[in-house]
Order: sequence, then C-alpha cells, then structure tokens
Amino acid sequence: METDACTKHPQKIQIHQQTFMGMAWCAAWLFTVGYLHLSFWRGVLAIILWPYYIGVHAGAIMH
Repeated sequence: METDACTKHPQKIQIHQQTFMGMAWCAAWLFTVGYLHLSFWRGVLAIILWPYYIGVHAGAIMH
C-alpha cells in the first residue's frame, strides 16, 4: 500500500515580511500629505484613494 508524499513529509510554510516596502509606502504617503499641505481629513481620504490611483496607473503600464 502506497502513501502520499504529503503524509510522509509535512509541508513547510514560509512567511516573508515585507517591512521595507510597507515603511517606504508610509513614508511616501506622509511626504505626499505634507507636500500637498492636506488637512487631516483630506489626508485620511488620501490614504484610501492614493493606492487605488497607483494601481490604476501601474495596471495601465502593465498592459
């Protein structure tokens, strides 16, 4: 009787933390808010809309 390779050797799960990119994104967002002299609520709105527009722009470049 044969057994699956998965039952002999359990799979290892690797988690990679992307701390550098997260900190770079936060720094760029803070720079944008400061450079544009946004108020607090416009800064909060920017944190929601900014990634969307970056995604749309990057998607247009990829196609």
